[in-house]
Amino acid sequence: MAIIAVLGGTGYAGRHIVTEAVDRGHTVLSVARSVAAERVAGATYIEGTLLDVPGLVEQLVGVDVVVSAIAPRGTMEGFVRPNLEALNSVLPESVRLGVVGGAGGSLVAPGGPRVIDSGFPEEFQAEALEMIGVLDDLQSGEGDRDWFFIHPAGGFGGFNPGTRTGTYRDGGDVLVTDADGQSFISGEDFAIAVLDEIEQPKHSRGRFTVGY
Repeated sequence: MAIIAVLGGTGYAGRHIVTEAVDRGHTVLSVARSVAAERVAGATYIEGTLLDVPGLVEQLVGVDVVVSAIAPRGTMEGFVRPNLEALNSVLPESVRLGVVGGAGGSLVAPGGPRVIDSGFPEEFQAEALEMIGVLDDLQSGEGDRDWFFIHPAGGFGGFNPGTRTGTYRDGGDVLVTDADGQSFISGEDFAIAVLDEIEQPKHSRGRFTVGY
């Protein structure tokens, strides 16, 4: 079993990842700026922020995997990319880094174009571009750290929670859609995909998309 830290562990994606990791028997640290009133039994909750990388690193001593589920929106807009890059530069290289991205950077079809370049809603473009920048930093980074970057389906989020099916499809670089062209995955099944990648890595230093 691994020691897994989830940054943004009280958010939509983060809390589902925390729950799935605890259910699988891992030691789980849920890290957020404030501790949630409702907690996942079996997880350890820590107050910490990506905006204080030195302080955050001190709280992550001994972890095997760090998963960032922090979106660059609201007060975090413009701060996720530089601070994840800073965190990546100081974590021990033995720590695997996972990043929950958005759908915007995935491809519409093999070879492109990207979803963000295909009628993407303007109000979400800044967030999508920042996470694309995070992926660019990981892909161009030097060193031996292993990492993965996961793009959820287009309809992923608390506005459309869905239910657990225990299944998902891996689309590689391409946005996963169903027979009707819809792109969706529930919070629970997204977390299954994240934990499957942690336990049985298939995308070492790479990205992938998930959906139904």
